[in-house]
Amino acid sequence: MKRVLVLGAGLVSKPGVHYLLQQPDFYVTVASRTQSKAEKLVNHHPRAKATGLNVSDTAGLKKLIADSDLVISLVPYAYHPLIAQHCIEQKKPMITTSYVSDAMRQLDDRAKQAGILILNEIGLDPGIDHMSAMKIIDNVKKQGGLVTSFYSYCGGLPAPEANTNPFGYKFSWSPKGVLLAGKNSARYLLDGKEVFVPGPDLFTHYWVLNIEGLGKFEAYPNRDSLPYIEIYQLTGIKTMCRGTLRNLGWCETLKKIVDLGLLDDKIMDNLKDKTYKEWLTASIRLRADSSSSKDLISQVADFLAISKDSMIIKRLEWLGLFSDEPIGLEQGANIDILVKRMQEKMSYQAGERDMIVLKHEFVAEFPKEERKEKIESTLIDFGIPNGDSAMSRTVSLPAAIAAKLILNNKITLTGVQIPVIPEIYEPVLAELEKLNIVCKETITPLSTVDRQP
Repeated sequence: MKRVLVLGAGLVSKPGVHYLLQQPDFYVTVASRTQSKAEKLVNHHPRAKATGLNVSDTAGLKKLIADSDLVISLVPYAYHPLIAQHCIEQKKPMITTSYVSDAMRQLDDRAKQAGILILNEIGLDPGIDHMSAMKIIDNVKKQGGLVTSFYSYCGGLPAPEANTNPFGYKFSWSPKGVLLAGKNSARYLLDGKEVFVPGPDLFTHYWVLNIEGLGKFEAYPNRDSLPYIEIYQLTGIKTMCRGTLRNLGWCETLKKIVDLGLLDDKIMDNLKDKTYKEWLTASIRLRADSSSSKDLISQVADFLAISKDSMIIKRLEWLGLFSDEPIGLEQGANIDILVKRMQEKMSYQAGERDMIVLKHEFVAEFPKEERKEKIESTLIDFGIPNGDSAMSRTVSLPAAIAAKLILNNKITLTGVQIPVIPEIYEPVLAELEKLNIVCKETITPLSTVDRQP
């Protein structure tokens, strides 16, 4: 019996745990800070058990690792290096779906000396994006070609029929991470030149992208794309950009939310008796005695230099930011108030589906044959009504598949790795395809290429 320890029973854990339990020779232990969440996940399965664990409980964590053959960590990324150190000491392989941090990268030599693999970035983004990209890149190189341009886009969104609010977005968990990402600067390569986008300008730096079968979306750059030139071994590439996808109207609205200071993180006290209207008035230092919602709307529109009839104002009004409704927090920062309100108004309802869209666009040149082609890879996956979300499937299934491959000795690498190597990405993508998570590829001959931004 192969024993897998899954740390974390959050919203993305379920499909991966259930996949592991479909393997007849696997025994799964799910450890969660909230034991009841772990119990709900394993649901009395004969080859599974649930346990309560705070990962800062060193003795408890060490014992669980000792009793396992492999560890999948789905807890917040800050804990991964600590867990990895225990795995190295006990020579147990480990998997995460998170980006490799500097602290994790520094464990590479120790992991190799221990003869174990610490596989990171094997979820959706990062994860399936790496694997589907490398499959195409390696294939181009095998044909003697060169990738000269690569755009990669990913977005988790409501399915079209669940897209029922004016923001075009819904949350499965706290909106804070999504909002904080809007403060990041970005960097990418365009026609051989670096483009730097400061955080405050991020939402003015977007373009419209058409996804076949779904329509138009806004795309904006996602953090720093330049390290991926080395990660994907794309020497000589002229354009390299990783982007985020959102529904139309998102960027202009988030830009104005930033301008209003609603993402500020300075803690304020005495919020209990304040209304959203009073908070918004104070946030932009408007007249404190602004007496009507209409008056405040006009002032906000003037402050933002937009029409009071604009969709941006309508979205803020729909959210209730001009209302006399109490905020209902004792204390918090502007971003906490906005997070609370968005969670109340923009969460998925029972039976609603989410959707993930992952799209790669390559331009490849083949000098010997004097040809150029555009290669597109598109993954569209929908959640199951009242069942697993698309996000949870595409994040946890790659990790669970990798666990099976490692325990069955199909992946024998050691050290701190990400899935950009054929030994990892080929079997994982093949198994995902059996689970109907498929990247569809198309090739178009080119004479000239349109750039995106």
